[in-house]
Formats: sequence, C-alpha cells, structure tokens
Amino acid sequence: MKIAIVGYTGSGKSTTARMLGEKYNIPVLHLDTVHWMPDWQVRPVEESKEIVREFMEQNNSWIIDGNYKALLQSDRLESADKILFFDFNRYTCFWRRMKRWLKYRGKSRPDIAEGCNEKIDSEFIRWILKDGRTLKKRKGYENMCKKHSNKVAIIKNQRQLDEFMASL
Repeated sequence: MKIAIVGYTGSGKSTTARMLGEKYNIPVLHLDTVHWMPDWQVRPVEESKEIVREFMEQNNSWIIDGNYKALLQSDRLESADKILFFDFNRYTCFWRRMKRWLKYRGKSRPDIAEGCNEKIDSEFIRWILKDGRTLKKRKGYENMCKKHSNKVAIIKNQRQLDEFMASL
C-alpha cells in the first residue's frame, strides 16, 4: 500500500500519516523532515529529492505526507495507490495550526527536523489564511484531483476524515 497525503497547511496531513503508519505498520516520510534541517535551514533540493527517491525505492509500502512539488511530487502521486487530498477550510486549518503551536511551542514536533522549534508569525498566518490558497494553488489541486480521480479521496472536514479512517 502506498499513500500520498497532500493538502493545505494545518489540515492534519502529518497526524493522519502517523496514525495510518501505526495502524498498518508502514513507514512514513514527512516531507517537512526532508525539506528542513535543524534551525529552519533548507536542505538542498537535489539532496532532498534523493532522500525521497530512496525512501520510495526501498519500501514496498509507504506513506508520504506533504506537498513540496519539487520533491518528486508527480512521481509520488503516480506511484501512490491512494491519494488523500485534505481540502479543509482555512479557518479550521488556522485553528489546528494554533493548537499545534500551543502544544509544541518552544520545541520540535515529531514530524520535523530536530532544532526546528515550533513557531508562528504573521507571515505563516498569512500563508494559512491567504497566500497558500491562491487561485493557482487551488487550480493545481483541482487538476491533480482530475488527473488521479481513480485514486484520490477528497476530505473536506473532520467528519469526512473520521468516516474515511473508520472505513479502513
């Protein structure tokens, strides 16, 4: 089983990936751990791509959560047996992100590089509420859902996520 989880910031991709990984005993790759190195330093793209490539090649089953187009997104989506697209509204994502900040404030969460202490600032808030939802980004998700319609599940809220998880 190969599952790619994509969607808006704060929608619950990493939490769901972790839960599915535990449920099915499948290795999980959080792309935030690939993209970010300690102290919020960005890992070189070619090195990041190689990490993702190796993970996909070395595991018959996997779960990969995150968007990061440059990190072999088209390969991940093509290889996946199931794609989960988290299309939660911006206010739910903002609320979830604030809860995560409160939980991990001043320390690194499990799905990011050590030394990347949880933070929130006006730039990130703007990303969640506006910049991460431009027409171009929404069209990109729409095109992805059309292209992979036979294997994509669009999840718009917690009730739908709960129903999806219960159906497994």
